[in-house]
Amino acid sequence: MENKQLRQYIKEEVFRSGQLLDRVAFQGEPGAFSEIATITRFQNSGLVPMKTLHEVFDGLERGIAKCGVVPIENSTEGSVNETYDLLLHTNLTVSGEIYLRIIHCLIGNRGETKEEIKSVYSHPQALAQCRNYIRRRGLLTNEAYDTAGAVKLIKQHRKMNVAAIASKRAAELYDMEILEEGIEDSKNNFTRFLVISGIQTEPTGHDGTSIIFSVKHAPGALYGILEEFAARRINLSKIESRPKKQTPWEYFFYVDFEGHVKDELVKEAIIAIGQKTAFIKILGSYAKASYSGF
Repeated sequence: MENKQLRQYIKEEVFRSGQLLDRVAFQGEPGAFSEIATITRFQNSGLVPMKTLHEVFDGLERGIAKCGVVPIENSTEGSVNETYDLLLHTNLTVSGEIYLRIIHCLIGNRGETKEEIKSVYSHPQALAQCRNYIRRRGLLTNEAYDTAGAVKLIKQHRKMNVAAIASKRAAELYDMEILEEGIEDSKNNFTRFLVISGIQTEPTGHDGTSIIFSVKHAPGALYGILEEFAARRINLSKIESRPKKQTPWEYFFYVDFEGHVKDELVKEAIIAIGQKTAFIKILGSYAKASYSGF
């Protein structure tokens, strides 16, 4: 094996094992669920918190970090649309995925009790995931840019009768009181995260691929794309539409399917649908993550 090939092989193995000894970006403050997902995959890396998802993508493209971890969908509240929109324009590659069980806690300042809480702060997704609990308790809601950031906010300002909804780790990091644990509406509450980087991975035999495409404005255009997958018995795990910002009532389609772009059947399908689309972009192939709990 030549030196260049050897270096690439080592890079892929290190990346796949989660031991990338470099900087990994995520959105949110320390204690955010994105940070927890990042730690589960990249145990020995320097973590780079970013305030927004846009900053994560921008930071990677400017070389501030080697890779990033971004949420793409939640099992109870659906897709993270901003991530889908950012994937359209980035030069980065989807290199992996992570599933994380989301357990929300009601977190307050030391000395407060659950009964004293009148309102809560959290990220809009977290508030939605605890909708029934919030309604049952009659709590007012306030949006924050991040779950852990909400904990930091109420601690810094010593907000009384106010709690945050965030992770147990966030409460521990900011030395706050966990008033109640497991307040999410569904116990099957998982978030899927994507790993984005400049690394294109090799097939593992248990891979997934993500693409974006748009179809020509003609009857049966979308069906013509999907039949190329069906004809090759390629299993689609997800299809999501997002509006084209420049053209009303036209859409980009984001598709996840089983297989790697280097697999022969997948290669054939990509070539075939490329002839039927107005636009196509391969986001990347990656080893599929395992999860349990469903």
